[in-house]
Amino acid sequence: MFKKILFILLALISAFVIYVVLQPDAYKVERSVTIAAPADKVFENVNNLRKWEAWSPWAKIDPDAKIAFEGPDAGKGAAMTWNGNDEVGEGKMTVVESDPNKAVNIKVSFTRPFEGGTNSDFSFTPKGDQTDVAWSMHGTHSFMERAFCVVFNGLGMMGKDIDKGLSQLKSVVEQA
Repeated sequence: MFKKILFILLALISAFVIYVVLQPDAYKVERSVTIAAPADKVFENVNNLRKWEAWSPWAKIDPDAKIAFEGPDAGKGAAMTWNGNDEVGEGKMTVVESDPNKAVNIKVSFTRPFEGGTNSDFSFTPKGDQTDVAWSMHGTHSFMERAFCVVFNGLGMMGKDIDKGLSQLKSVVEQA
């Protein structure tokens, strides 16, 4: 009986490992929102990392997180580091590309609770007196990160965070 249970357990673990291995290592999660403001007003809230605290989906999780800024106030080369509780961890965001009122691309590196990174891209498309904003996160996942995504729906969690951030960005910009 013990051998049968062990065999079934090993078969289930093997099936899970095979399933994870077959998952693509590249990922992309994208969401969008329309904001009732011109592109320059939306752009400045994304391009200047110092303004993220007002709308970032992660800013309120740990109000005691240590935040520091490097480089210029905004645009290419602007960087923000954070060190917070286990929910927000520790890492650095750096603006790697900034095309005024059109796009902002950010490299995000995590050092805690795990090492890794992602690319976070924003695009701004004017539509009359409104702006369509698209936010995507993309990159590649290691085996362990793919396993996490399978077990905990990591990409779904990422999508919820992006939705929350876009909703808060919309609120901040439209109330200004």
